[in-house]
Amino acid sequence: MPVIVTVDEAPDEGLLLEAERLATDRELELHVVHVIGESEFKQLEETSIEETGQPLDLDTVRNYAKKVADEAASGTISAYTPVGLEGEEAARIVQYVSKVEADYVVIGGRKRSPVGKAMFGSVSQSVLLNADCPVLLVKNS
Repeated sequence: MPVIVTVDEAPDEGLLLEAERLATDRELELHVVHVIGESEFKQLEETSIEETGQPLDLDTVRNYAKKVADEAASGTISAYTPVGLEGEEAARIVQYVSKVEADYVVIGGRKRSPVGKAMFGSVSQSVLLNADCPVLLVKNS
């Protein structure tokens, strides 16, 4: 059962280090996960069509997401498994957490305005509310 840490294309080093510490302390695997959401998928598809004339297949999208996860973690942490997913970010993270029976999820949080706090429709909140395991929210630096 792994520790899951979610990253985007501009990862927070503190988030990765905290996830690595948690996994190491508990002698667990660490999975670094990047999810290609709808807007990122559309951009990739447009580029693919312009360059090749072909739409993207899901394996290509997942491999790209896995590459993003790997690049985000390399140079910051040492032992991890990169994972690429596609779809609605919060739902796919929660689904993956259940699938691998994760022990913990480590996610980043951003400062939000008072209105943003009231609305709080973020991926972080959805994962906090729906994951089947403890969730560690690390404030982005």
